[in-house]
Amino acid sequence: MMRMPLSEAASALLRALLARAGVSRDRILLSEFRSTDWQSLTFIGERHHVHLRIPGPGADAIARRMTADLEDVEFAIPGHVVADIVLAAPMTRDGDGSISVELEALTIAD
Repeated sequence: MMRMPLSEAASALLRALLARAGVSRDRILLSEFRSTDWQSLTFIGERHHVHLRIPGPGADAIARRMTADLEDVEFAIPGHVVADIVLAAPMTRDGDGSISVELEALTIAD
C-alpha cells in the first residue's frame, strides 16, 4: 500500500472526518488529498482538497453522517483551527454503488 505524505493538519483533519463517519477506517477509501500552503496578512495555514469513496452497503448513511452540518462542526485538531469546510461538489453514486465525497477545507495554525 502506498502512503501519501500528509501534513500534521491534513492528517488530523482526515482522522476527524473518519471519526465522524462512525465506521471502521477500512470502509472509507482515500482517493485524493491535496494540501497547499495558505496565508493572509495575519494567519498561516493550509487549503485542503479531499476526495473520499465509500463503498458497499450503507454508503449513503455513512456519507451523510460524515458530512452532516460540516460548517458548524468544531473539529478538535491540536495546534490548528478548521476555519472553513464545505462539500466541494454534490455527493455522487458511482457505477459500483459507492458514494464519492469531495470536500474543501481551510485550516489555520493556532
